[in-house]
Amino acid sequence: MALADRRCVPCEGGTPKLPPAAIGALAAELPGWEVRDERLVRTFKFKDFRAAMAFLGRVADVAENEGHHPDFCVHYRVVDMTVWTHAIGGLSENDFILAAKIDRLV
Repeated sequence: MALADRRCVPCEGGTPKLPPAAIGALAAELPGWEVRDERLVRTFKFKDFRAAMAFLGRVADVAENEGHHPDFCVHYRVVDMTVWTHAIGGLSENDFILAAKIDRLV
């Protein structure tokens, strides 16, 4: 099943981080995303500020629905997105699921 078709599951502090091999395999399914410092990062560029903010509104809807929330920063028409599991201090499968769902919004 494609990552974007899966659902995030609640993750507690005792859940282990993904091992490097699993991170590599899942990252291969997300072109455009980069693994950096145990986080998924990507920059999205839009035609203007309104388009960037509309995208973030759609991201907010998906994030709330999944119960998993990204960090982001807006620079006029550029959105820097970071996804990681705060509770475990690294990457979980949920991060890759959310990133795939975000990709579908562009």
